[in-house]
Amino acid sequence: MSEIRVLVVEDEAVAAAAHAAYIGRLEGFALAGIAPDGQSALRLLTEFAAAGSPVELVLLDMNLPDLHGLDIARRMRSAGLFADIIAITAVRELNIVRSAVSIGVVQYLIKPFTYATFADKLTSYRTFRQQLAGSLSGASRAGASQSDVDQAFASLRAPTELPLPKGLSASTLEAVSNFLKEQGAPVSASEVMGPLGMSRVTARRYLEYLADAGVVVRAPRYGTPGRPENEYRWSKG
Repeated sequence: MSEIRVLVVEDEAVAAAAHAAYIGRLEGFALAGIAPDGQSALRLLTEFAAAGSPVELVLLDMNLPDLHGLDIARRMRSAGLFADIIAITAVRELNIVRSAVSIGVVQYLIKPFTYATFADKLTSYRTFRQQLAGSLSGASRAGASQSDVDQAFASLRAPTELPLPKGLSASTLEAVSNFLKEQGAPVSASEVMGPLGMSRVTARRYLEYLADAGVVVRAPRYGTPGRPENEYRWSKG
């Protein structure tokens, strides 16, 4: 898969330079350019598309000197510029978040954030692209299955995007997640409890939480004696 061309749209010069440097540190991404405002962003997107090297991802600040990020996104779609968008902003209002999602924003980064958070979001996006491309190219001529599409979109989500229910801890969640990542095959709650020193009920709570968060694939396990149980497999790349 070729590198994902990224346009940074940010009016603060220091922040724009930092985002550009972050992109340079991430495998699979290439900086296409930096735009300090909405009009410049739309012009660059149009020029790149006309030159046959379209931008595939826009890191878009929501509050720019000339246009709001939501207006830029709408103008992009109206002009046939279908680059994906990751909103990077200090705006936390839920109505803005809902509007961003409704016009195709695939990720949402709240300022201030660390490089680790930035890298996690972009890596998840890259995994989404790879999984979707793989399912479409490797699937039958009928196209990707529901499972293929579900797994691709699951890569855009992280366990931290859902609030932890009472009784679950972040450190134990991380331990369960790391255990699943290391397994070469799906595991059940019974197979998690021993290595991590927890009860079957506790293991199942964490596994179900990860499945609900979309980063674990849950499926019934057939052919085992005793009560029916589910098995769980880490789905993120």
